[in-house]
Amino acid sequence: MTDAVPTPPLSAAEAAKKPTALDTGLWEQATPAQQQVLKRIAKQRARLHARAAARAQSRTLRETPGAQRVSADAPLAERATAFVRLHPVATAVAGAALMAIGPRKLLRWAGIAWPWIVKLQQRRAR
Repeated sequence: MTDAVPTPPLSAAEAAKKPTALDTGLWEQATPAQQQVLKRIAKQRARLHARAAARAQSRTLRETPGAQRVSADAPLAERATAFVRLHPVATAVAGAALMAIGPRKLLRWAGIAWPWIVKLQQRRAR
């Protein structure tokens, strides 16, 4: 199976530069047409390396358990823990805001919000 993608012709500026991954002796002996082919080969190799790296990263993310994947049916505590692991800056900002609000207002708001949270959890469980 090949995933060959046609490459556009090289501009004059691109044709003048030597690709970094090629042998210097081979590059110097090549005709301009061969140099153009060598550049296309180097570009294709770079694309293939980037694609392989993306696949490896994707595979690693799929295989590693943890906070990357939390099911929507998971308990609230597990989802909250996963959120804290995935978004530490947002958690720190929320913590700072809670400290700035103060315990009295926080308890007052929690008394109002808690029945809503319980009601939403009960609806979700049905």
